[in-house]
Amino acid sequence: MLVIFMQGFALGMATIVPLGPQNILVMNQGIRGQYHLLIATLCLLSDMVLIMAGVFGSSALLSRSEVLLQAVTLAGAAFLAAYGFCALRSAWSGAGTGGTSVQGAGLRPSRRRIVITMLAVTWLNPHVYLDTLVVLGSIGGQLEPLARRWFAGGTMGASLVWFYGLAVLSARLAPWLNRSRVQRWIHLFVGVVMWLVALQLARRAWNMFFAAAA
Repeated sequence: MLVIFMQGFALGMATIVPLGPQNILVMNQGIRGQYHLLIATLCLLSDMVLIMAGVFGSSALLSRSEVLLQAVTLAGAAFLAAYGFCALRSAWSGAGTGGTSVQGAGLRPSRRRIVITMLAVTWLNPHVYLDTLVVLGSIGGQLEPLARRWFAGGTMGASLVWFYGLAVLSARLAPWLNRSRVQRWIHLFVGVVMWLVALQLARRAWNMFFAAAA
């Protein structure tokens, strides 16, 4: 069963490591030293819920409901476009550098605002559902009950190692990453990534709409 666990861990890492909105948010909060362990914990809990739903049989809801997938995709595209705009505005104006929020205005956001942002970038991102419900669910769902639990444990272990490692590492590097010039480049990088993901989601929603109409 250790082999199954390691397979789950490796596959979990393969789906979670590529740069996305979740990872960027964890990294930014680590740089600022603002609730980064809380955000890492919430990301982990969200992944655990989605992984269990996918591996233990609930992946059919998303894969069979094109309307639900399209709605999530459009909502995610709109949110990430707005998030990216705020980051690019901060990069242009220099606001929010030196340990303040990537979302601009030079103010430290409240814990409530950060948590809401984390929930939005997680639960409004259809890539999360595709990775956990569809990819991990389709693979883990084919295993025997005991092996399925080990596989799910491995994928959750990958989420635990990655999110807490990213939060702690970014906090350790904060003295360098919090420099004004570095922060501007981070804002620019975040904005570009968010807009690219939003554009990808909008294109996917467009294709789904015409595929359904055909």
